[in-house]
Amino acid sequence: MLKKLLVSLAVAAVCFGPATALLSVTVLANPAIAACAPGSLIVGPIPDSLTATTKNGETVTLNRQQLTHAATIITVGGQTDGIGRPGMVIALMAALTESHLRMLANTGTYPESANYPNDGDASDHDSLGLFQMRPQAGWGTVPELMDPNYQARAFYGGPTGPNYPSPRGLLDIPGWQQLDPGEAAQAVEVSAYPDRYQNYQPVAEAILTALTKPAPSTGGGGGEVVVPETTRVVFPLPEGTWVRTSPFGWRTDPITFEQAFHSGSDFAAADGTPIYAVADGIVTHAGYTGSWGGLIIVEHTVGGERIASYYAHMWEYGIHVTEGMTVTAGQHIGDVGSSGKSTGPHLHLEIRPGGTGQPAIDADQWLTDKGAEGITGGTTSRASCTLGGGGS
Repeated sequence: MLKKLLVSLAVAAVCFGPATALLSVTVLANPAIAACAPGSLIVGPIPDSLTATTKNGETVTLNRQQLTHAATIITVGGQTDGIGRPGMVIALMAALTESHLRMLANTGTYPESANYPNDGDASDHDSLGLFQMRPQAGWGTVPELMDPNYQARAFYGGPTGPNYPSPRGLLDIPGWQQLDPGEAAQAVEVSAYPDRYQNYQPVAEAILTALTKPAPSTGGGGGEVVVPETTRVVFPLPEGTWVRTSPFGWRTDPITFEQAFHSGSDFAAADGTPIYAVADGIVTHAGYTGSWGGLIIVEHTVGGERIASYYAHMWEYGIHVTEGMTVTAGQHIGDVGSSGKSTGPHLHLEIRPGGTGQPAIDADQWLTDKGAEGITGGTTSRASCTLGGGGS
């Protein structure tokens, strides 16, 4: 009966902010080590502009939006096994060359592309987005390719990429680490102008240097984890899969039938429905916890404010992250379940300004106030990068 209720409810708005990420410090010393090694760099906050010089002496000035896209590319690279700093430089070179780090629509071929957040229109064949990827070449659908996170994942490729094994991403190019960075970019893009990419290598290096800095040490003494500013805020369940069942506030407890304060917002969804992180952040708890059942806690920085998001009642096998993992907004971190104090499959979501253990506010209202972006089922991926190491 519950599953029959789960019909066509959705949220649709867009919220972009300063972009940030976590990258491996170890990678900087040894690029052969996977980007998810322990230790981290902070990427962000994003400056209003950055000026750099290309190899042929041209001065390039990038604005905050372009640098936000660069930070997304770096974020995804930091969460993709085997990429490291060299792979991020190559990706930035490619995006600078193909789109000047702009999310480009292509209304001549795909009029619907204008319906997605974009930085302008272009008309190169059927190419879209940061890396000018072509739906007709198999890179993805129009909705997918108008998502900068998806484009970055597609460029990096590999077994966890959205198009493996074809079209080939960087990780699918044999010996890419030994290639000239421009040649590696060309191997992915297969451009008619293969010599263009080298020109932007100094600019890509300048971006990576400007946006990254060492993370302050917590000293091993329980110091606060440094969490960069999020790139966006998203709704935690796929569109059309959920229905609101129990709001934040006082209610009759469905198990004790007594008046009790409900500190979360409940969204009923079918068992196994993907749960997405509402913002970029760091997982501080992932496990089975009393009446919460399977519980994930993620710490974020949203609009300069520390926020903790709680996701409860997953089955133990439905938790796909571990403590210390960095996740991006819209990333698949778990699956809906009905463990702990629960009467049926649903997501119990809490938002706690100030961080873990602080008083909860109305999560549903918070998502509305932040203009949470609606998520479609085909545009996210399960979390896969480890950086280190109650309610109903």
